[in-house]
Amino acid sequence: MKYLVTTFQTTPCDETTKDILAAQLGTIGYDSFEITDTGLEGYILAKEYKESSVEKLLNDFPMPNCHFTFVTKEMEDVDWNKEWEKNYFQPLIIGDACVIHSTFHKNIPTTTYDITINPQMAFGTGHHQTTFLMLSELLKADLKDKTVLDMGCGTSILAILASMRGAKTITAIDIDDWCIQNSKDNFKLNHIDNITVKEGDASLLAQEGPFDVVIANINRNILLRDLPIYRERMKKDAVLYISGFYTEDVPLLQEKIEALGLELSYFKEKERWTVMKCVVSSTTDNC
Repeated sequence: MKYLVTTFQTTPCDETTKDILAAQLGTIGYDSFEITDTGLEGYILAKEYKESSVEKLLNDFPMPNCHFTFVTKEMEDVDWNKEWEKNYFQPLIIGDACVIHSTFHKNIPTTTYDITINPQMAFGTGHHQTTFLMLSELLKADLKDKTVLDMGCGTSILAILASMRGAKTITAIDIDDWCIQNSKDNFKLNHIDNITVKEGDASLLAQEGPFDVVIANINRNILLRDLPIYRERMKKDAVLYISGFYTEDVPLLQEKIEALGLELSYFKEKERWTVMKCVVSSTTDNC
């Protein structure tokens, strides 16, 4: 699927303005961002983009005296391996527990779990705060012999770690055809054979599961829309991890999960990005 990149110039160009702009853009389909010296760049699937929605969002921006300009264009085909190698992607190390690196990295530290990926697009290296938070949760989770669902899998870093930590089977789903192929390549790099990756959205879940563990690192609006579907495919004692949103979104998401017979165990944040761990409520009998 084709992505578009929108370059926003913001006035004032401060951290608060950029953070709120990114959070607002997430509500209309933007799923990844890169901070720039003059504002930020937002990435969105071409089929999700509506210029009128962007204009309305900027006109209704909740901070006074803010001004914006923006330009949207189709992303060029790029050899992202070379780009990441030259400019961005450094190994991600989580203590002595996990290291995520690419094939071009040298002198990798020894950790319990070693994940190799080749990011063939701009996203999915594990460095985003939400991915880091999710990885940290999976490193603590009981995954032995569990069935796992990874929604919005991207490069399938989370699914690969779940497999390494003993999950029985993993179903990984993403709407982007690039993610499907990149995930398959990463499975081969890591000698993983118990992950099934599928292209699509939550509508695919009617024929999947039920699951012991559900992980969804997407964005607030998609989570609010799809949480009822995840809930239907969760076992009685299942655990749900969600991320892809800001701390201020927690009350809204908590209200939704409680209405579905789930309860919030806790949430953690990293630079305002948040992960929530949810379990089936002890007062809920249905499954």
